[in-house]
Amino acid sequence: MAQQSLAAQPGRPYPPPPEAEPFWPAQLTVLLAIVVQVLLPERLTAGPSWLVPSLEGALLIGLFVVTPNVVEDEHPRRRRIALALTAFVTAANIFSLGALTHYLLHHNVSDGRGLIIAGVLIWLTSLLIFALWYWEMDRGGPGGRASGRDGPPDFLFPQMSDDRIEPRDWRPKFVDYLYVSLTNNTAFSPTDTMPLTPMSKGVMGVQSVVSLLTIGLIVSRAVNIL
Repeated sequence: MAQQSLAAQPGRPYPPPPEAEPFWPAQLTVLLAIVVQVLLPERLTAGPSWLVPSLEGALLIGLFVVTPNVVEDEHPRRRRIALALTAFVTAANIFSLGALTHYLLHHNVSDGRGLIIAGVLIWLTSLLIFALWYWEMDRGGPGGRASGRDGPPDFLFPQMSDDRIEPRDWRPKFVDYLYVSLTNNTAFSPTDTMPLTPMSKGVMGVQSVVSLLTIGLIVSRAVNIL
């Protein structure tokens, strides 16, 4: 009887109906990440200062070529390029963090202003790139969501928990994943949106560690210098 009563209760339908999603926010995010990489000091970059931004730019051009203006269906080739680009920028940003940490620990640093700028650039790159990770990861990616073939959710948004907050066919957009990245990058932990899968927990954990090292070690050291 209890199971029948539970089944009779209204619930949020899953997956929601198909809905196209613009791709330009993700493309703009990648472009901003490239600009931030260009601004990093050369000693904090992997190889020559032009190498990483050039490779990122080439991948971004490929992303423009194989991606329509609006995501309406699954595009496996686009998703592979997007994931490769995201992983590449993530690795470059972690390398920059490691290089800056090594420089801080093994040199007598007196340029607090430059240290703060470098730390802020690494922090901003982390914010942008992990927003892309969450957008590409959740429910099988933007193509699957746009076509209504959502996989199991990787994140539990507040709108999914109470039908009185949003329409029952609500689906997260890029801005929602950008906000998740912002709060995790600031608080070093989930806030209102909870990770559900091992993959989402692992990615959020990496972002928290990167942000914690950037703020706790680098920016705080720069403030002490100033």
